[in-house]
Amino acid sequence: MENVQLLEAYKRMVLIRKFELKAKKLFEANKLPGFLHLYVGEEAVAVGVCSALRVTDQITSTHRGHGHLIAKGGDVKKMMAELFGKATGYCKGQGGSIHISDYNTGILGANGIVGAGLPIATGAAFAFKYKNEDKVAVCFFGDGASNRGTFHESLNMAAAFKLPVVFVCENNLYGISVDARYVAAGVVNGKNIADRAVGYDIPGVVVDGNDVNAVYEAACVAVARARAGEGPTLIECKTWRQLGHYVGDPDNYRTDEEKAAWLQRDPIKAVGTQLLEKGVCSQEDLDKIAADTDALIEDAVAEAEAAPYPDASALLTDIYAE
Repeated sequence: MENVQLLEAYKRMVLIRKFELKAKKLFEANKLPGFLHLYVGEEAVAVGVCSALRVTDQITSTHRGHGHLIAKGGDVKKMMAELFGKATGYCKGQGGSIHISDYNTGILGANGIVGAGLPIATGAAFAFKYKNEDKVAVCFFGDGASNRGTFHESLNMAAAFKLPVVFVCENNLYGISVDARYVAAGVVNGKNIADRAVGYDIPGVVVDGNDVNAVYEAACVAVARARAGEGPTLIECKTWRQLGHYVGDPDNYRTDEEKAAWLQRDPIKAVGTQLLEKGVCSQEDLDKIAADTDALIEDAVAEAEAAPYPDASALLTDIYAE
């Protein structure tokens, strides 16, 4: 990334982190309904990939989707309102944390079903090719989703028709509490999820998911390939979530040694260090970014708390069937 891009990436990553930590506090204070699956620690993946996209490109997300939405340009005020279940939210308070979508910014939706975004992104890419539109679809999914039929079906179709789609596996090593290395064929033997791309004759790329520069570079190549009509790419980003699977998860399946090692590789701290070493900004500049972001998040919370809940008459609106 160029210095200007790197600074913007840092701001976006800080916004994701602070949004998530604030949401955690609100949930623990019993102010938010439902469940929260937070993106803390994985910010470099979403920001690195989305920095390679255009506004007109589209993404599909997961149950851990706040980071993807913010990275693609989502409005944190509308997102916070949605978490509160308020009428001013992206889905008018009817979607909640894991179902936010915004077609205007290319967000086809987060999804509570593991692996469900894969065929949606493939379908979007099929539409782009059919209509001869200069767009690319990106599917974010976790290591657990790579074991589902939707993964293989989607890669097969995308490869067979050379669709403009990029599959981004966020391998944070755990499917809830299960170590991916115990349940993924091939990976059990020390290989990578990206190696599965061989079966579909498409590129399979492994990158450090905590290095925003590495993710961005891999995404740029994959997006350019897709846009040029050369078909899909499978990118595996090796990362690690710093919190439990959901807010409230006791997280007792990971050792203290593992946690300490990964926390030393915090993706945001790494970018901040790069910016300081390159002389792009000072520590005072970074502190101001943090303070400005805190203020934005607090404004989002205040507006969400003051907003109305959807009226009962809206219960059957914006649905496909009654």
